[in-house]
Amino acid sequence: MRVAFLVYGVLYVVIEVVGYQLEQVSWPELTPLDVASALTNAFLTVAVLVAVLVGIDLAGQRWRRHLRAVVSERARLALEEWATPEPLTVQAWRPRPLALPAARPRPTVRSRTGPAQENRTPGAYAPNAYARQAWSEDAARDASGRLL
Repeated sequence: MRVAFLVYGVLYVVIEVVGYQLEQVSWPELTPLDVASALTNAFLTVAVLVAVLVGIDLAGQRWRRHLRAVVSERARLALEEWATPEPLTVQAWRPRPLALPAARPRPTVRSRTGPAQENRTPGAYAPNAYARQAWSEDAARDASGRLL
């Protein structure tokens, strides 16, 4: 249906151009050369119109292809930016924590016979909560050899 409208449009333009050219010449003086020149001018007009339309269509296709290339390049650059992000610098909103106060000095025990010694009692430090014992205390006395 689209092609039919196109053919009817071209035929209409040809008839109008031929009619205009023949109108310029009076009917009694009409010669076959006048008809041929009118038809030539009409087909030349149609050819120029078709060339302009084809040029516009080609320019539109190239423009769409260019836009697609630009969009794909932007998408590729955005993907690269997401793939290797730069480190973000963030300003802390809290003030820095204050420095810990100095520890109190350990009490020293003075012995009567020697110099001052630090208090080294076995229960002075808390046991390590994260260390676990891999074997039992009596591993040396383990007779069954289960550890091997």
